[in-house]
Amino acid sequence: MGKTARQEPATHEKARRLGEARLWLLARPYTAAELARALGVHVRTAQRYLGDLGAVPLDERARPPRYRLLASEDLSPVEALVTHSALRMLYHHAPGHNALYLEALLKLARRMPEPAQGVAIRSTEDLKRRLSRRLDEGDALGKVAEAWFRQQAIEFYYRKPGGSGQARRNEVEVYFVEVSRLNLGVYVIGYERGYHRKLRTYKLNRMSRIRPVGEAGAYSIPADFDPRRYLSDAWGVVGGSGGEPVEVRLRFRPEAAYRLREGGYPDMELLELPEGGLEARFTVGTDNEGFPLEILSWVQGWGPRVEVLGPENLRQKWLEEARQVLGEYGGMTPGDGICRGGAGW
Repeated sequence: MGKTARQEPATHEKARRLGEARLWLLARPYTAAELARALGVHVRTAQRYLGDLGAVPLDERARPPRYRLLASEDLSPVEALVTHSALRMLYHHAPGHNALYLEALLKLARRMPEPAQGVAIRSTEDLKRRLSRRLDEGDALGKVAEAWFRQQAIEFYYRKPGGSGQARRNEVEVYFVEVSRLNLGVYVIGYERGYHRKLRTYKLNRMSRIRPVGEAGAYSIPADFDPRRYLSDAWGVVGGSGGEPVEVRLRFRPEAAYRLREGGYPDMELLELPEGGLEARFTVGTDNEGFPLEILSWVQGWGPRVEVLGPENLRQKWLEEARQVLGEYGGMTPGDGICRGGAGW
């Protein structure tokens, strides 16, 4: 006898749906109706899935109730490896060398099967030696994370590069923590409620004397805050740092173009040039002076294989520093020789 539209799916299909429901519930609590819409099933089917998964109401008094899972998600060996690799990268680039990072690395390594487990555990030995030799500064991320999870504001002092050199006090409600795709640095995004009273971005290793202030649960992250939208104009992590976003235009020689064609640069428009090169266009955030500071070192890393077409302040800074290098090490006076008159090649 054939099934009707209301009949329970076949066993393998139900298992797949249960797995999908589990992933949704691990992300956040759902009502039965919300889960049904997410899965594309009837509400009664979603209610059965909630029972099968052992989900419990977040608040017994709420109507309709939102359900959550009690058990934490177990990582598969592959997921453990991916997370372990990402954490090693974070450990190497975060300020200081916190024992908490090392502990987390060991926990993840133990989730891997042998022989990978033994090798991963041995890979932490160099980190242990570095930890014993260097000042432990890495609790900064722990303090930021705890405040973020507890919705408690933090106070810290921040020394901005290129500014007065003085560390200035900030009081921030943390909304998000991001790792830059450019320099792998950790950045904190939040509402600065002291002086600026706006959304700001702070590099973690420039923050000092971090401490929580006020009560836990004192603020709520706005429902319309979307880190994807906030970071959409960021190159590295610059979104909302002060100035208005600007379009950057770069011309790449053919010997560099292949790397851009490989991808890995979100929101970058690539235009093919007749000689085999590329023109790249993308939007980045700027600092308080309207300068796209975060992109400069990335552009300079391409050496003579790139020319800055715009914006003009980025082009002039790029040319100025190229002339300084040539004048210092090339036996020429800044302003002489190549680049005179703005020729970028």
